[in-house]
Amino acid sequence: MQEQSFKDLPLSKDILKSLNEIGFTTLFPIQAQAIMPLLEDKDVIGQAQTGTGKTAAFGVPMIQKLNPNIKGVQGLILVPTRELAVQVADNLAKFAKYAKIRVLPVYGGESINKQVHALNGTVHIVVGTPGRIIDLMKRNMLNLSSVKIVVLDEADRMLDMGFLEDVEYILFRTPRDRQTSLFSATIDNQVMRICNKYMKNPEQILVSKDEIAVTQMKQYYTIINQHGKFDTLCDILRQDEVEKAIIFCRTRRDTSRVSSQMYKKGFRVQALHAGFTQAQRDRAINDFKTGRLSLLVATDVAARGLDIEGITHIINYDVPNDPPVYFHRIGRTARKGTTGTAITLVSYGELSNFNNIKALTKTRIEEISAKNKNVQNSNDSPIQSFY
Repeated sequence: MQEQSFKDLPLSKDILKSLNEIGFTTLFPIQAQAIMPLLEDKDVIGQAQTGTGKTAAFGVPMIQKLNPNIKGVQGLILVPTRELAVQVADNLAKFAKYAKIRVLPVYGGESINKQVHALNGTVHIVVGTPGRIIDLMKRNMLNLSSVKIVVLDEADRMLDMGFLEDVEYILFRTPRDRQTSLFSATIDNQVMRICNKYMKNPEQILVSKDEIAVTQMKQYYTIINQHGKFDTLCDILRQDEVEKAIIFCRTRRDTSRVSSQMYKKGFRVQALHAGFTQAQRDRAINDFKTGRLSLLVATDVAARGLDIEGITHIINYDVPNDPPVYFHRIGRTARKGTTGTAITLVSYGELSNFNNIKALTKTRIEEISAKNKNVQNSNDSPIQSFY
């Protein structure tokens, strides 16, 4: 029988105490399926959408298995972005609050000297981006000879970003008898090649493409002329009294243009795309987290790795070309069991791409038109007319 709660698992009192403090009781599906195999030293391939609790799925077993009395780095978690490195490290530090396991995030965009200084002390788990990890290795500041557990988080994203050679460079320099797990929203041929090359008889926890679902969310779309999208967006934000939303555009240029037009209309908004410096990105994300901004207009740089509480809406100003990106985007809301609303503005030229998205999920994406105004949102209050 599969365990239903963390207290049913063979975890230390220290870990259970910290999990209880942060409100982790019932196991999410990926946790219920992955934690026991990881505790039993098995390699694991886990397919899970963002916001499903996968950080605890690999983080809790890692903390349970590592020895706080050994000074060297014993756990290594590779992630694609700085934001995800910080997020994962923060979560693991909370899980390990009473377990005396120290966690360090390492990433580019920050002085390497600070990270080197931390590594000179006691660090049990390093969470980092491949480039910075290799930099530290080549400086002889990060020794992986004591690593017992390696996790590749958001592996598909890392490979999409061109980190394949870096990932292989790092894995090749870790002990061969390590435990390896990989977590990814999608499991494609490139991801499977990594699994086949570096994992030992992994237990697979997979979700087929036609089972992708976001059950805690209401999803809507409206078909509209491209030139009418901006006015429709403003109507949605005002009439639905949207509290906190990310609006996704396809290009940096559109992101900046839409954000600027919204600012002129009086919205508390900021653009976010890869053209920003790291300091600008950090400031925008922090302002959004703390409520100084209620809206972010972003490219897909924000579709991964952001874990911000209270996002009520995701609005796709543009339909993504790649169908799985849709699910990564809307995974920014309805996180950790909460509800959320996703609305997609579909121009006539985007209908083919949007139909590919609908074919990928069994959940209903309901059309909203000028004639259909009494649709219920995720809080069961009427979504008002967009027009």
